[in-house]
Amino acid sequence: MFELDIYFITLVILLYFTLHYTYNSILPRIKGKIGESLIASRLDKLNRKHYRTFNNIYIKVNNRSSQIDHLVISVHGIFVIETKHYKGWIHGHEKSEYWTQSIYKHKRQLFNPIRENWSHVSTLKTLFPELGHGIYHPIVVFSGSAKLKNVYSRLPVIRRHELLRTIKREKHIYLSEKEVEDISNRLVNFIITDKKKIKNHKNNTKRYIYQKKKNVKSLICPRCKGKLVVRKGKYGKFYGCLNFPKCRFSKKI
Repeated sequence: MFELDIYFITLVILLYFTLHYTYNSILPRIKGKIGESLIASRLDKLNRKHYRTFNNIYIKVNNRSSQIDHLVISVHGIFVIETKHYKGWIHGHEKSEYWTQSIYKHKRQLFNPIRENWSHVSTLKTLFPELGHGIYHPIVVFSGSAKLKNVYSRLPVIRRHELLRTIKREKHIYLSEKEVEDISNRLVNFIITDKKKIKNHKNNTKRYIYQKKKNVKSLICPRCKGKLVVRKGKYGKFYGCLNFPKCRFSKKI
C-alpha cells in the first residue's frame, strides 16, 4: 500500500511538472509560430515586384544576434514587424518596460513589444549605417483575438487585418528599385541558417530575460543597475529607478 502511494505521488509530481513545462515553454512557442504564420500569409498578398518580404529571420552583426519576425523592404522604406499572438485585453504605453494582458481577473505582464522592435531596428541600423533614420517603419501587430485597450503609442500598434493597409499607407519614396535589391541581397549574407547558432541565440535570450526578471525581483533596475524605489504617479504607485530622469525604467506594483 505504501509503495502504491509513493508511485501515485511520484506520478502526480511528474504530471504537474510536465503540464507546467508545457504551459510555460511549449505553448508560448506554438502560439508564436501560429501568429507569425498568420502574418506571413497576409504579407504574401503584397506585390512581390514592389515589396521584398522576409519572415522569421535571425541576423548576426558584430557578434550581436537578433530575431526579426517579419521584414518588408520596398521603395517606401523598411517595415520592421513584431508579431504578438494574444487574447484578452492589452494595456500599455510606448515608454513602459512592460505591458499587461488581462483575461477577466487574471493579469500577466509581457515585455513592451515596441521596445523589442526598436532593438531590431537598432540591429538593422548597424547593418545599414548609410540609411537614414526615417527609412525604418516599426510596426507591432497583434495576430490573435486580443483587444487593444489603453495602448498609447505614436508608432502603429495594430490588429492583423490592418497590416497591409498600414504598409500601403506609406507613399514617400526613400529608395530606388536598385537600392531595394541591393539591401535585400546584403541582408541575405547576414541571415543565420545554422541551427546550432539559432539555438545559441534562443538560449542567450532566455538567460537575458531570466536575469532581467531576477534583477527586478531584487529591486535592481535591469537597465542601469540602479535601485528601484516606490514612487507615486498619475495612475498610482509604481517602482521607478533611483537614477531618474537619466533612467526612466518603471514597473507596476
